[in-house]
Amino acid sequence: MDLKQIEYFVRVAELGSFTRASVVLDIAQPALSRQVRLLEVELRQNLLVRNGRGATPTEAGKLLLEHGRGILHQVERAREELGRVRGALAGRVAIGLPPSIAKVLTVPLTRAFRVKMPDAALAISEGLSVAMRESLTTGLLDIALLYNTTPAPGIETTALLEEDLFLVQRRTVGQSEAEADALARTPLPLDELPRFPLVIPTRPNSIRMLVESELAARGKRPQISLEIDGVAAILDLVADGAGCAVLPMNAVTTSGKSEVFSTRPIHGAGSDGDGEEEGGSTRLRSKLFMAVSSQRPATLTQQAMAELIRSTLQALYKSPP
Repeated sequence: MDLKQIEYFVRVAELGSFTRASVVLDIAQPALSRQVRLLEVELRQNLLVRNGRGATPTEAGKLLLEHGRGILHQVERAREELGRVRGALAGRVAIGLPPSIAKVLTVPLTRAFRVKMPDAALAISEGLSVAMRESLTTGLLDIALLYNTTPAPGIETTALLEEDLFLVQRRTVGQSEAEADALARTPLPLDELPRFPLVIPTRPNSIRMLVESELAARGKRPQISLEIDGVAAILDLVADGAGCAVLPMNAVTTSGKSEVFSTRPIHGAGSDGDGEEEGGSTRLRSKLFMAVSSQRPATLTQQAMAELIRSTLQALYKSPP
């Protein structure tokens, strides 16, 4: 069996589509179909059921998918071991980051990666938690940072840090720096959050779900003004007066126009670990997790990358998780 053919088959089976696999593999779809068909001819078994909705593995295909993942992993490990003979880790690591973290983490992480693993390749993409979890399962991502993620089959998570969430408003005309600073030190009780029209992502965004669950525990619902997926677009709309947002502080400080906004910490979260005691109240906090696939053992390069993410985040936030 040809390794390329195995890789092609695995990608088609994982993504459930020749079209999507051709994009990921950067190969023309007819050539991809031909190589997978040659593999089926060699093995004398149909590996995929092709239909208008895509391609799904047959029983034989499921068996080869399990073995194929292991084969490709061992090949990657062999390449890494050969790279270590030269004194450096090799291989490729694909990472998914939420937009607010990507703005803070991408540059220092890339800089540290080039120093620690000059022979390896790094791919970083931004995405929402739901899409990144799917990409972990299909093998498009090796590591993803996810907010407030819940347990899911085939995914292993490790808590990294927690971030306070703030009510982000457009700064009023004529408001001085002193007034803005005073407001920033005045916590907003969570019970009062429904008074503010929110520009917020659609479900199942992690912050949206956290806000709704915390308010539901109090018999309240948020006032949704607009549903927008994208931190930059949300902040643009807040700056335009369309409503307020609930975001971590780094989303504001990295926006390039933080002077346009005023922020208030939100206090009064539940006592189940979502908040942290401060002055008799709890803060509404968002938890950041590192997620990897439990279906694929991590390569040495991926393990080193995971540790590099931890250390870089700790340096950025000045405190260990």
